[in-house]
Amino acid sequence: MQSLTALCVRYVERLMPDPYLFAVILTVLVAGMVALLVHGATPSGMLKAWYGGVWGSQNIFTFAFQMVLILVTGYTLAEAPVLKRAIVHIAGKPNNQVQGALLCFTVSAVLSLLNWGLGLVAGALVARQVAKRFADAHFGYLIAAAFMGFIVWTQGLSSSIALANTDSSSPINVIHKLTGMTVPLSQTIFQPYSWLSAIAVLTLLALAVWRMAPAQSLAPDPAVFEDETQPTPAPTEGKKTFAEWLENLWILNVLVFAAGMAYFVLSGFALNISSMIMLFTITSALLHRTPIRFIRAFTGAAKVSGPLLLQYPLYGGLVGLLGYQATKADKPLQTLLAQAVVNGATEHTLPFLTFVGSLIISLFVPSGGGHWAVQGPIAVDSALAIGQRSPEYLGLISMAVAVGEGVANMIQPFWLLPLLAIAKLNVRQVMGFTVVAFLIGVVVLGATTLIAPYVL
Repeated sequence: MQSLTALCVRYVERLMPDPYLFAVILTVLVAGMVALLVHGATPSGMLKAWYGGVWGSQNIFTFAFQMVLILVTGYTLAEAPVLKRAIVHIAGKPNNQVQGALLCFTVSAVLSLLNWGLGLVAGALVARQVAKRFADAHFGYLIAAAFMGFIVWTQGLSSSIALANTDSSSPINVIHKLTGMTVPLSQTIFQPYSWLSAIAVLTLLALAVWRMAPAQSLAPDPAVFEDETQPTPAPTEGKKTFAEWLENLWILNVLVFAAGMAYFVLSGFALNISSMIMLFTITSALLHRTPIRFIRAFTGAAKVSGPLLLQYPLYGGLVGLLGYQATKADKPLQTLLAQAVVNGATEHTLPFLTFVGSLIISLFVPSGGGHWAVQGPIAVDSALAIGQRSPEYLGLISMAVAVGEGVANMIQPFWLLPLLAIAKLNVRQVMGFTVVAFLIGVVVLGATTLIAPYVL
């Protein structure tokens, strides 16, 4: 395992560009594929399609903002005093680097199943505390272990595809648009093939984390701990102004929490992207106690989203190019790619081929919901064409896309960016380790999509 990891690290250090340049290169690659494969493609038409995906009528700003808010609210919740103390406490338990990495991995995996934003950042925050204790640890290895736990987020409660399937009003509920049906979570993330495969892949990844520990060390940049050493603003002497009194009025946060929970109950405990954002926002407000503390924590958390905000327009442009048609009679590149993958599929092979297609498309569209909007219509249409209309089967198809996206994240640096921002590392110091997670995920979850049709 150490030899394999060392090989992966060596090649990633040589070949992996900065994530922003990675997105630019993908854009150039897709533009070339469109020019070659899409009938009637013209430079002006491609440019308009790219613009439409970035800033035009087909932009992904609404969904991008939702994703950023899930990340920021998850980070804000992890920074709540009670949870922050818990992070420091559990980070004090490991006795060596390997135990610390396994702790980062476990925290990330468990919390990613609850909320991907919380799981993504909490593991990195634990890694930061572990690295603080072990001067000879490899910080990139610890961050990579935290990111590996993120592989199962698409099988958790904040899975954007699974949640979209439950909401008939969701713009990315492809199944409802094509069949008029909604698919409950009981037919996706709570199916045995989903949670059993999540357990299997996490078990194997834990073994991999244990065996891949590097002998060399990589100390964190001292700037990583600057926010912890900054003094807390001293309380104002004398009588508080009316504005200061309002900023410290804890009952306002309680009212916000109560109102949010009341709506959640009235909605029938509906779990979708927006409700998850609301739940983590109001819970963060409650745990930070006063409005001003919540505001400061949220503002600090928002800084981590900067790299995502920089790259989201580029990926929006990729989506625009993938969907570009010279005329309505011509097939866009996304259709050509998806159809090429599922061509000749049967009811038993379609989920696996959909999974393979998901691995490929995730490199161009590294966002669960945006990815589903691209691949979902082809996958669902293929299922309908072979006579598979049951919620169970369509749920499996959607999960094949979802888990493929989760696995592809291990070699697509988009969602690694927040962790790199927290750790002040570059992608080459981390991704060599996560390539191993990609290989394990391909084997385990690929096998799951092959077996699942026989047991539905």
